[in-house]
Amino acid sequence: MTEPVAALRTLRSVALRTPDAKRAAEFYDEVWGLDAVEDDTGVTWLRGSGPEHHVLEVREADRNGLGKIAFSVGTPREVDEAARRLTGLGIALVAEPGRLDQAGGGYGLRFADPENRLIELSADVEAVPPGDAGGRGAVPRKLAHVVLNTVDIDAACAFYTAVLGMRISDWSEHQMAFLRCNADHHVIAFNQAEWTSVNHMAYEMASVDHFMRGIGRLRHQGVTPLWGPGRHGPGNNTFSYFADPAGLVCEYTSEVAQVQEDAWLCRVWRRVPELSDLWGTAGPPSKDVRAHMAGIPDAGGWWER
Repeated sequence: MTEPVAALRTLRSVALRTPDAKRAAEFYDEVWGLDAVEDDTGVTWLRGSGPEHHVLEVREADRNGLGKIAFSVGTPREVDEAARRLTGLGIALVAEPGRLDQAGGGYGLRFADPENRLIELSADVEAVPPGDAGGRGAVPRKLAHVVLNTVDIDAACAFYTAVLGMRISDWSEHQMAFLRCNADHHVIAFNQAEWTSVNHMAYEMASVDHFMRGIGRLRHQGVTPLWGPGRHGPGNNTFSYFADPAGLVCEYTSEVAQVQEDAWLCRVWRRVPELSDLWGTAGPPSKDVRAHMAGIPDAGGWWER
């Protein structure tokens, strides 16, 4: 059995590539509730109220796509060990271990998964002043999870469990798989699809009250949900999905189920409306929602062009 290359601590951030980078960054800064911490030509880094330097990077590109997914590990030594193990598995490094040339710095490496998504493992990223995560402001405190469309859900799960040491928390029939790297029910989920792309990104609010007030703030700015609010069966988390100016789907969520490793039992949930939304408030996702979540085919490999 393959030994994982590292012990992942958290999902740090996601990078998105889009022709509408400026408008998207303004949306996440001025409407969604994140704070822009740094920007450069064609790229903006934004943070939540939690401890991460940034949870989102928005970068100018010729089409919508995933830039990278970043996970934290404990120390630079673990990054070096991950490099050794990846090489031993025949997985080429896109970036060798070293100082990361990006906002927040840190020490890390990068490699591609089987569908050419860029993965970053990092440690020693710059600290930031803590925000008031439980305060009155209805702002996201962290990136909760990323859902990815895949053409082979079994191969994707095999790679992320064997190589990255993630655990499958639950299945939604054989259509979706929910994977964790810590106590959160899932930080990555895979959705079986016709092509590889980003399905959506979810941002965690401090409570249901913060979740609902965030939705209210968006409504006051003329931004209405694509789907929600409701509460999912798998993960037990609240949900409300929106589209950013680039057409990428973003979600507010709260109360994600916490997994006790020695007591959790992986289940297979039926894909029926009463389990996709336990509250019964959202109804099934519309064709428009599904089209937004399908995105456009993303072959990855942008760093090679």
